Amino acid sequence: MDYDVVVVGGGPSGATAAEDLARAGKRVAMIDRAGRIKPCGGAIPPRLIADFDIPDSQLVAKIDTARMISPTHRHVDIPIENGFVGMVDREHFDEFLRDRAARAGADRHTGTFKEIVREEGKTVVVYRDKASGDEVRLPTKYVIGADGARSNVARQEVKGGDKIPYVIAYHEIIDPTGAKAECINGAYEAHRCDVIYDGKISPDFYGWVFPHGKSASVGMGSMVKDVDLKEATAALRLAAGLEECDTIRREGAPIPLKPLDRWDNGKDVVLAGDAAGVVAPSSGEGIYYAMAGGRAAATAAQAALKTGRARDLQLARSLFMKEHKNVFKILGAMQDAYYRSDERRERFVSLCHDVDVQRLTFEAYMNKKLVKARPLAHIKIGLKNVAHLMGIVPAVST
Repeated sequence: MDYDVVVVGGGPSGATAAEDLARAGKRVAMIDRAGRIKPCGGAIPPRLIADFDIPDSQLVAKIDTARMISPTHRHVDIPIENGFVGMVDREHFDEFLRDRAARAGADRHTGTFKEIVREEGKTVVVYRDKASGDEVRLPTKYVIGADGARSNVARQEVKGGDKIPYVIAYHEIIDPTGAKAECINGAYEAHRCDVIYDGKISPDFYGWVFPHGKSASVGMGSMVKDVDLKEATAALRLAAGLEECDTIRREGAPIPLKPLDRWDNGKDVVLAGDAAGVVAPSSGEGIYYAMAGGRAAATAAQAALKTGRARDLQLARSLFMKEHKNVFKILGAMQDAYYRSDERRERFVSLCHDVDVQRLTFEAYMNKKLVKARPLAHIKIGLKNVAHLMGIVPAVST
């Protein structure tokens, strides 16, 4: 079969793109490597649940509190007002999305992407089938590369696709049964996410303890190559009273830190999700932005199919950045300002005590938009932010 679009990658981004295209009546194939589970805290905001019609059965936990923990183990608990943050387990969530795309009409192919070739006026995606080991060739008009942070599609086809910056993330999925009641960072709670800002854990990012219902994700990320990820995660488990809990599985993977300047090759390929670099700075949040990027790529591919103009593939990046670039810019500035030292991390946690900071931060997170309704609160936060960065207020201020 000649396809309209072949999607390389079946994570949240690729599966969303494949489903959208199939529902639009396009002939679409999705190639995915079976069995891979990405390390991920698994948090999804209400906007994702609404925009992508995620059923309650996919939520393994509902979080109503976020605990921010400083290098000196001070903490502030931030209540999530008027809602909750949903938690998913990527092992099951990604397969749910792939299955939904297939039920919408996308053809699933299981195997490993090899290359894109052009022959006889056609674009052909070549992959090695997992079951047979045979090389399979899929002729197509367009390709969506949604194959992760070190995307082979991006490396082969898109300028700058081989130079994307990333952190290495590592986590352990554990059984929290038997968690200690007394520990450095406070007893583990199944309704609370802990975010640990400590240079001993990660000198340039953060660590986390995220409940997943019957399990929990404990992990961290860093760009610093000599950081021992497993040792840092062991320290996280110790501080959370989880060191003796059974480990279910361990996973590691790169997480991109900056959207690529270009997402298409000007001919027949467009990127989405981690392959395009769309993980939020500072928070490392990726699931919502991956799915939004997949939807934008599908929209761009549909436009190109309708007009026959390859330049319409540029719509993917322009649509995504029009809505999200300001959030990425502010989160990037926050990461640059506060993640550079433990003294700055102490000040950041102090800043999180502020009610205005808490409310505006979580309203923006839940809805994926900067809150414009309270300009005076923004001014107050700006002044407090400057005061903390300049050291005018003490880092232990509450």
